[in-house]
Order: sequence, then structure tokens, then C-alpha cells
Amino acid sequence: MGASDHDGRADEYPQHKVKLSAFWMDATEVTNASFSKFVKAMGYITTAERKPDWEEIKKQLPAGTPKPPDSVLVAASLVFKAPGKISDLDNVAQWWKWQKGADWKHPQGPGSSIKGKDNYPVVQVSWDDAMAYCKWTGKRLPTEAEWEYASRGGLSNATYPWGNEDIEKGTHKANTWQGSFPVKNTSWDGFYGLAPAMQFKANGYGLYDMSGNVWEWCIDWYRPDYYKTNEGKTSINPSGPADSFDPMEPEASKRSVRGGSFMCHSSYCKGYRVSSRMKSSPDTGLENTGFRCAVSAD
Repeated sequence: MGASDHDGRADEYPQHKVKLSAFWMDATEVTNASFSKFVKAMGYITTAERKPDWEEIKKQLPAGTPKPPDSVLVAASLVFKAPGKISDLDNVAQWWKWQKGADWKHPQGPGSSIKGKDNYPVVQVSWDDAMAYCKWTGKRLPTEAEWEYASRGGLSNATYPWGNEDIEKGTHKANTWQGSFPVKNTSWDGFYGLAPAMQFKANGYGLYDMSGNVWEWCIDWYRPDYYKTNEGKTSINPSGPADSFDPMEPEASKRSVRGGSFMCHSSYCKGYRVSSRMKSSPDTGLENTGFRCAVSAD
């Protein structure tokens, strides 16, 4: 597990061994059609469709944090808005917008729709939403180690699910950003935003879109050294409480996401690498985040 080259982030190093038991993984990310069946069957309401509970939110914040205005505490989610220009790549508020009415049925807010997009990956789903869906199907979210093993598709020390060829060389390999992020996407790979499932060649294990399109939730808590400190063990409890975390640390109480998205570009985000790691709050919905399920083989 981890990077074999020198082009990754600090949390991809050093390479280390992790023992895994046999498991199965869905060939594609969960689609709108599949998620819709779950919602109808369970009457489920996603995180983005619920008005935020200030009493719960303030538990995650430093004592004395003032309550935001009621106009902010509405059902909403984060959507991508390409700016005309940017000052630098450090301020994500230049392209992310807190959009009232954005949810899995309206990924970009009111006026947007998933009509005719049954085969697109469901987005604007939180980690909690993904866990609820997995429970309904009798499956679970994959661990980070499982996800990385599956993403490699049987290749050893490869940088990407297809090997080592740069993502923008040769044929189209994944749905990512081409051009100048976040201002201009040339759509060289055929897509500006989300792509339907199975538009690019599967990896060696028959899994599609393990690189790009949408980030995928994993079951683990995120910590830079999570698997390194558990090397060789098979009893890791990735869904357990983060009791050892300092709640004021930036990485505290965040869940791991893997695989990159349609917004990944070499100048900003190389999440499409098999060893790349990212994190997000479990109650967060994003226009470029979805999930796929796994299940233990025994």
C-alpha cells in the first residue's frame, strides 16, 4: 500500500504491507437509478435534504463559536462553479459554493436534475447516506486498503489503474480535468462534468472508474499514518470511534475518500493516482463525491 514513485503526497509514503481478507467490490459506482430504489424503498432523506441542526454542529466546533444566521442553516450542499479567474489554488471558496436546494436529485441546485441520468453516479451523498445505502443492500463501504488493492487491478507498483502512462497521453483513460483548473476544462476526455458509468476501460479486475469521475467514500476514519501504525494486522476497526483524535485537529473525525474526480488536474489534485488519499467530513455532500460498495467474501 502506498506510492512507489516520488510524485505523491506525504501520506502516500512509505510503502507498507497490509493483510487483507478476500472481498468483492461493485464494478461501478452506485448510480442514480440504484440509489433511487433505495430512497423509495426506505423513505430515506439524505443529509443534504435536511435542515442542519445547530446543536449538533456546535459539538464539532470550538466552545463559544457564534451561531450563523438562519439564512445559512438551510438544506443545502456544495456545488462547483467555474470562476472567470482565480488568485491562487489555495482558496477553494473561489470554485465551491454552498447552494441551497442542492442534493442528490438536484446535484447543482434548483433547476438541475438527474432526469435521463439513471446511469450516472449518484453524488451529493454524505458518508452517512452511503452507509445507509450499503446496509440496505447487505454490503458495506470498502476500507482504504481494499479500495487501493482493487484499484490497482492486479498491477504491481503502477501509478494508475491502467499502468504508468500519464493520464493525458494516449487514449482517454478516465474522466478528469484538462486545461486550466478551475477556470477552463477543454473536455478532451469527452466530459466536462460527471460521466455515466462504464465510459472508460475497466481495470484488470473488471472495475470501472477507479480513477476520476467521482471521489468514493471509504469506511475508514482518515489519519495520515492509519495503516502504517496497524501494519500487518487484520483486526483494524475502520468504522469504530475516533477516540484517539483531537477534535480540534484539521483531520479529526473525517472519513477517507479515494479515486479522484472529474475536477482532478495535475496542477491541483492528483487524486486519480491509485495511492492518493483524501478526506472529508462524514456529513458533507459534494457534486463530485459518490461511492461504491464492497462485501466480505466469507
